[in-house]
Formats: sequence, C-alpha cells, structure tokens
Amino acid sequence: PPMGVSKACSSCVRTADVKEACTQCDQFICQNCSRLCSCCNTVTCSLCSTIDYGDVGEQVLCNGCSIFQV
Repeated sequence: PPMGVSKACSSCVRTADVKEACTQCDQFICQNCSRLCSCCNTVTCSLCSTIDYGDVGEQVLCNGCSIFQV
C-alpha cells in the first residue's frame, strides 16, 4: 500500500497497529487476532490455525503443525 495508508487486520478489519503478518497466508493481523502456534511459535491468523483440545489442554496449532498432531 502507498505511504500513509493504514493496513487493516484481515480478521477484524480494524487497523493493525503492529506490522504483523500471518506466517501462513501473509495477511495482516492485529495483536488481538494473532495466535501463536504452541508447536513452532509462529504467528498465525484465526483462519490458518486450529485449537487442539487434547489431554494437555487448549493448544493453538498452525496449519503446518496441525497435520502432524493427528
């Protein structure tokens, strides 16, 4: 985007203050909507991550790690 144009969060469409992007789809996400993968510690958006309700409790897994946790 051109200089001075704010980047909107792909999840909540609010302005993303932090220049954070999902490592899976490269969409901009704000701090409230970003999720940290419990396995590889990468930042993902809600569309590119799943929550595993396993024996250990809730764990956020990015799409890359979730295929190995079946």
